[in-house]
Amino acid sequence: MTVAKRPELKFRYEHYVLFPNDGNRHEIIDGDHYMSPAPSTYHQTVSKRLQYFLYSTIELTGLGTVFNAPVDLQLGPFDIVQPDLVVLLKASKARITPSKIIGPPDLVVEILSPSTAENDLTLKRHLYEREKIGEYWIVDPLEHRILQLRLAEGNYSELPKVEKEISLQALPELRISLDRIW
Repeated sequence: MTVAKRPELKFRYEHYVLFPNDGNRHEIIDGDHYMSPAPSTYHQTVSKRLQYFLYSTIELTGLGTVFNAPVDLQLGPFDIVQPDLVVLLKASKARITPSKIIGPPDLVVEILSPSTAENDLTLKRHLYEREKIGEYWIVDPLEHRILQLRLAEGNYSELPKVEKEISLQALPELRISLDRIW
């Protein structure tokens, strides 16, 4: 992932919308511009499968809305990201605007790629924690692992390694069988 830094300028949403539609993912974190190439086909397969299960169990049952990338998530004036998957439950649906989501969703899912792994594991983890996103899943498609982080008293805590199925904190009855994802 490349970083374009200009110390005299912190990028904001009005700059972000001017970035080219060039097939790359553009994000702004703490006013810095990050760009990464399109993800691999396996990354997209895992994303599609997770989205299908989240969509089937959350959106089709009227519990909330599920978005897949690219969707703009604005967490502050200098933080606009495009997570792989975003879940907003009914109580959070007011954050959805015609052009973007404003404010913390209930769940963010990032699927690791070679070009994004470092940022997903550190930079975005700190951003999502700071912005009080209730749950963050970091999916490693090559290792067939999901690191599940839940916000407790303002900090993320790692749940025990997910082996067979995963559930969302806000909807514990929702269970996704991981053998259907990999």
